[in-house]
Amino acid sequence: MSSVSRRIASISPSATLAVDAKAKALKASGVDVISFGAGEPDFPTPDAVVEAAIQACKDPVNYRYSSTSGLVELRQAIVDKTRRDCGLGYDPSQVLVTNGAKQAIANTFATLLDPGDEVLVSSPYWTTYPESIALAGGVSVFIPTDETTNFQCSIEQLEKARTDRTKALLFVSPSNPTGSVYSKDSMEQIGKWALDNGIWVITDEIYGHLVYGQAKQHSIVSLVPGLEDQSVIINGVSKTYAMTGWRIGWMIGPKQVIQAATNLQSHETSNVANVSQRAAIAALGMDLESIEKIRNIFDQRRIKIYSMLSNIEGVSCVEPQGAFYIFPSMKNFLGKQIKGKVANTTSELCEIILNEIAVAVTPGEAFGTPGYIRFSYALGDEELVEGINRLTTLLA
Repeated sequence: MSSVSRRIASISPSATLAVDAKAKALKASGVDVISFGAGEPDFPTPDAVVEAAIQACKDPVNYRYSSTSGLVELRQAIVDKTRRDCGLGYDPSQVLVTNGAKQAIANTFATLLDPGDEVLVSSPYWTTYPESIALAGGVSVFIPTDETTNFQCSIEQLEKARTDRTKALLFVSPSNPTGSVYSKDSMEQIGKWALDNGIWVITDEIYGHLVYGQAKQHSIVSLVPGLEDQSVIINGVSKTYAMTGWRIGWMIGPKQVIQAATNLQSHETSNVANVSQRAAIAALGMDLESIEKIRNIFDQRRIKIYSMLSNIEGVSCVEPQGAFYIFPSMKNFLGKQIKGKVANTTSELCEIILNEIAVAVTPGEAFGTPGYIRFSYALGDEELVEGINRLTTLLA
């Protein structure tokens, strides 16, 4: 008899975290590894946020349990941010603070899905989405996209995939792993389609402030009147404020959904750490100028890595418009010799790249799209250039 349940045994480990862990282990052993694997800003958490946490550590009120739904001051700050950024008016009772956006995603699917309910998911997708859907008893229905459509799905594809079991659409813009950003018109069309068909929209907006060039970020919920009644917004402080380790995310939605998710969380984790919540209040109170400085640095790196990868013969790139990822096609290198070795999959290609030149990248298989590799450009400028130079030499 197996000691592990079938449900838990079926979960795949996070491929992105696995790549990051292997890169860190090699670094610890003395190898000069350059990692494009983790989706984690390389900036320090802002000083004002750290100072707020230090002060919170000195206040005994933060040593005790607090409300499962989150500190009221933080939920109000989230409401204010959402109104400022999206023009949406919510009440603090419609916010649940979670241990990172991952828990918000898991809570949302667990709250909305019954066994067999289907969720439409564009591929490539972030590795955690299908696992959270499966754990909630749902079924992921994948909508394939590629560089010819800028990694964006169409209404026609969604309608073709819709069945009488379709419960929700997972909508992500900007995208991890592709950096794709939907236009306002496309968002509006998809939102109206979901509303007309009674389909819930779960929109992950964690990269909302990180858009570049001519791209503009919108919340799909704000573009379609009435959609807020069948939508859940996922967000957090991890990416914009360089606070991945602080573990603060949230979900916003109709009161009955948020209350049910709060009941679930009350039995799983109770409240998020109070010190982290106090730090998040300080982060959300920062002016947009501070965010803009970080966005500009990512934009410069985006331009650099896109240019360098595009100059490698055989690499095919779509210019990313958001987040801090680029997702080039590496199909031209499959089945060919590289340093005496042949990679038949991008997973094997990534192994060769790591072993030969100590550059860590994540294979497209992790995101449901073989033939591609994800590069995160959330690393220092010198490391970025050195890493792509190594890759250029390897693939020449």
